[in-house]
Amino acid sequence: MSVAAERPHLPFTRPNVLDLAPFYAVLRKEAPVAPVTTPAGDPAWLVTRFDEVRDLLGDKRLGRSHPEPERAARITSAAILDGPSGNYDTEEADHTRMRRLLTPAFSAKRMQLLSGHVQDLVDGCVDRLLTDHADAPDGVVDLHTGLAFPLPVAVICRLLGVSEDDHEYFAALSERMANYAIGDEAHRARDEFSRYMIGLVETKRGRLGEDVISDIVRAQSTDPDHDYDEMIRLCVGLLFAGHETTVNRIGLGTLFLLTHREQWRALTDDPDGRVNATVEEIMRMGAPGDLGLLRYAHTDLDVAGVTIRRGDAVILSVNAANRDATVFTDAETFDPDREERGHLGFGHGMHFCIGASLARVELRVVFAALARRLPGLRLAKPLDELEVRTTLTGGVTELPVTW
Repeated sequence: MSVAAERPHLPFTRPNVLDLAPFYAVLRKEAPVAPVTTPAGDPAWLVTRFDEVRDLLGDKRLGRSHPEPERAARITSAAILDGPSGNYDTEEADHTRMRRLLTPAFSAKRMQLLSGHVQDLVDGCVDRLLTDHADAPDGVVDLHTGLAFPLPVAVICRLLGVSEDDHEYFAALSERMANYAIGDEAHRARDEFSRYMIGLVETKRGRLGEDVISDIVRAQSTDPDHDYDEMIRLCVGLLFAGHETTVNRIGLGTLFLLTHREQWRALTDDPDGRVNATVEEIMRMGAPGDLGLLRYAHTDLDVAGVTIRRGDAVILSVNAANRDATVFTDAETFDPDREERGHLGFGHGMHFCIGASLARVELRVVFAALARRLPGLRLAKPLDELEVRTTLTGGVTELPVTW
């Protein structure tokens, strides 16, 4: 595919779940802000170079809302994170208020206090994997269904105050809602998710607890600026975003380590000493999904010599930016020992991921535990035979392993 092609169509073909499409490197070099067509068939600008992606992540001239929502380009037919959200006139103030409300709940200190619970959950998952491995005729178990998926679901549900009895129901709804291959079914799942959340909020209203949704309910009941519908959307978004990307980073991180045996051996030799750097490299290299972060221009702006008009859709490819060879030496190589830091895996600036501390706690506990307890871990199926999830955040549907 040539840069000269008229509006290349997303997603671009990638060799496997770990490697990006080679066309991203071409765009970074020749057209870092390029016109593309989204999977939904709408026009957008795709930004692929590190400097521009980093700057635009913190640029107030871009937002999730749109001046004319009914005319906004969409990224896919999924039911979440696919189009505009929020109020165009109040987005900045709403964003500031929400971050002020949520920052204490997701503080690094609070996340460290949660680490003991995360450790217990991880140990329980590994215990079950060991039992299933012993019982399996071929000794193969699925790390996705046994650890990568249930752990982040259990953690975010605990933090937000979702009953343990609802974990499986919530997880299934979330999976359907993010699937862009099932059309209207994804939107029905979102509506069902919203109804579920309304019921949960009303339950919390009568019995507040020490959890994030209770915090949001308290704020909404005492502050007239907290709109009820906005509160429901926020709760839905937190439950979804609070687990979905971590699910994929556990899966992709495991794949990187098991396909780079020298890095896996180094981690098993020194889990505590190497896990932090390993997790940061997974956050840089573990590229979930084939698209990017969708934003809309709130005013005309020039980026890398390209004029983006008010209302235009802009897709920020963090995946491509994190493999920019002008920023990271041997950018396509998985190397936890690299000197360069500062990846964009958690965003940047005012939109830096509020759940970054939570994700780091989960990932560090997971990979240290796997290295310590399952040092002989290896893939049981070739990388190119793994099925990729048809969701905005990608990942794999299964992760068969043995030891």
